[in-house]
Amino acid sequence: MSQKKPLFHFEISERKLLLRLFDMLGVLTTLAVVGIVFRFNYFQITPDHWTWTLVFLLYLNLFASVFELYDLQKADRFDSVVRNVLITTSLTVLFYMLTPFFTPSLPDNRLQIVFFYLSVALALLTWRFLYISLISSPRFYKRVLVVGDSFDIKLIAEALQKSDPNYVVVGYINTDYQLQMALTKQSLLRFEVEELQEVIKKHHINEIVVASAYQKGLMLSLYNELIALLKKGFPIRDYTQVYEEITQRIPVQNVDKDFYKYFPFSRSNQNKFYLFMFRIFDILVSILGIVFGILLLPFILLGNLLANRGKIFYRQQRVGKNGKIFEILKLRTMIKDAEIDGPQYAQKDDYRVTAFGKFLRRSRIDEIPQFYNLLKGEMSLIGPRPERPVFVKELSELIPFYETRHIIKPGLTGWAQVMANYGDCHDDALEKLQYDLYYIKHRGIFLDLSILLKTLSTVIFFRGQ
Repeated sequence: MSQKKPLFHFEISERKLLLRLFDMLGVLTTLAVVGIVFRFNYFQITPDHWTWTLVFLLYLNLFASVFELYDLQKADRFDSVVRNVLITTSLTVLFYMLTPFFTPSLPDNRLQIVFFYLSVALALLTWRFLYISLISSPRFYKRVLVVGDSFDIKLIAEALQKSDPNYVVVGYINTDYQLQMALTKQSLLRFEVEELQEVIKKHHINEIVVASAYQKGLMLSLYNELIALLKKGFPIRDYTQVYEEITQRIPVQNVDKDFYKYFPFSRSNQNKFYLFMFRIFDILVSILGIVFGILLLPFILLGNLLANRGKIFYRQQRVGKNGKIFEILKLRTMIKDAEIDGPQYAQKDDYRVTAFGKFLRRSRIDEIPQFYNLLKGEMSLIGPRPERPVFVKELSELIPFYETRHIIKPGLTGWAQVMANYGDCHDDALEKLQYDLYYIKHRGIFLDLSILLKTLSTVIFFRGQ
């Protein structure tokens, strides 16, 4: 099991910054070299033309974000990177050429456009290949030891490593000797308290994560060992803090009604200027959305007439801010009498969804009528998705803090919608709640912008359900 000691580990935010920085640096350097060698003068990096560089970098970062070049799950897979780099390069170059007021006029020699495109694409692909080969290699992994009980350790390890492939849980120290469950994940090793110092050296542990409360078995001998390590400057962190930072969701299932973990929520929830500007943005977007829906209406009517054959709209009760009930407006995507046996969750590949309804869902066109709810102020553009009262009652009895998601307006899109998988069970509802609470806690303009960019990715890649 012993390996060479890793040089160091890049945190998630550091890797994203590294990707952005070297994307820009690599592309600009390549363009500068190509300009000198091939007398390429369409794009020049000079003080006289600084706006050219600024606009180019703006387009590059925007489209790279939309097409998931900074999604660390996909940044480790070269097949995914190649596709996203080519799409990003194509749109960056296209938009750069279409804004000649801020960018250079098209050259007489159109071959320079080809040089421009190839320089950007090859620079990005070369740097991303180096990133996958070097930065994402095991030598840069963070190797972690978890202090916790065997009941939770498998879930803890899977949740952390799923969110960050470079975060490797080597093993654990069990703190609950009443639980002697066999782990199916063979790569996780179990150690005793007495081995702690030796394990850190032998397995090159970078960090210890404490996932067990004192009353659950954090015995005095282990507590003293951890304090000694802490005094030496060894990184020891709380599991809930690590979980929230890496997965970008809140582990409500592990805190046993420990409500103080979640406060203070984001100040944006009470910031009158933020809320006012957000409402103005909601109104503008809702008007544009309604106009867009009217333009699409003839095609929707035709599709509904041929494939759905019934009412085009339907209303359904949902729970809004502060638990207030309102009626959501959507395009009908299911067969008639879809809930003749009573309310039930929509499922992935639900047999009740018509062929045309499936298209409406995957393209998110079925959500367009909700811009009317947005205009009325019953919903916001971003927030937790509104749930039906019957399911809210059921989930509130099963999941701690479920009602907390109603302290802000429900949204047309949200952090859970762009981060979580499609859910049709209790576990999926719990995962979505974790993301919703993370949004409520960290709500702000940068997180809102991130959600909007990820929503664009969802629509473009046809990932609606």
